Amino acid sequence: MSKVIFITGATRGFGKIWAEAFLKRGDRVVATGRSIEALQELKDTYGDLVLPLQLDVNDRKASFEAVNKAKEHFGRIDVLINNAGYGLFGTIEETSEEEARKQMETNFFGVLWLSQAVLPIMREQKSGHIIQVSSFLGLITLPVLGLYNASKFAVEGFSETLATEVKGFGINVSLVEPNGYTTDWSGESAVQTKSMSIYDPVKQAFSEATATPGIFGKPEATAAVILKLTDATEPPLRLLLGSFAYPAVKKVYEERLASFEEWKSVSEEAHGA
Repeated sequence: MSKVIFITGATRGFGKIWAEAFLKRGDRVVATGRSIEALQELKDTYGDLVLPLQLDVNDRKASFEAVNKAKEHFGRIDVLINNAGYGLFGTIEETSEEEARKQMETNFFGVLWLSQAVLPIMREQKSGHIIQVSSFLGLITLPVLGLYNASKFAVEGFSETLATEVKGFGINVSLVEPNGYTTDWSGESAVQTKSMSIYDPVKQAFSEATATPGIFGKPEATAAVILKLTDATEPPLRLLLGSFAYPAVKKVYEERLASFEEWKSVSEEAHGA
């Protein structure tokens, strides 16, 4: 049985790849992006299976309107994929107020608005699946991506909470956590802070670390995985994507647990008698 999939950021990268994967198997897709013209190729190829909508996810009112248009057009929304987002590259000290707020507006609040907008529809249906495109950097951090890390940590926190709140309505929530991929996330889509030379050694170390051969996954390889995720009867809350994400997260979590254990007696002291 075909599903109705609502995807943000469907003009390029993961969003476009996944939209086409759903369409090729006969699902119906609400494809959104800042540029309606950039969605025309999908419409030309797949016709009535696609509803292209121009949407800036930073606009809460527009997000609710887009979700309602999708419901009116297709009659239901089975899966919401919150994919829209971008990377802000720069150290914490270099980051301006405007850059910080814009990063959180898109990567966190945009995800929140769409999640809120679709919930009444999914509650009425007594079914639905909300998929948040987070990052393995929502679980661990890298320097030079501080605000991006923070935005994804925020998405992780609210989505884990949301999952517990809506499970009883038949709604599942999943966090997809990719490692680096060869999309334009770090290219055309990225924003760079104004550089301070004092941080050049930090940035050089970051560049060298991310130059590891094979560290970036192939975006096309994720399409079959996303189809499996949306077809799962009991989808996981978290799904790491890529071969580098798991060992990186495992190492950091083991270090955290060891530190908690080392300071356990001090933590218990803080509880009081």
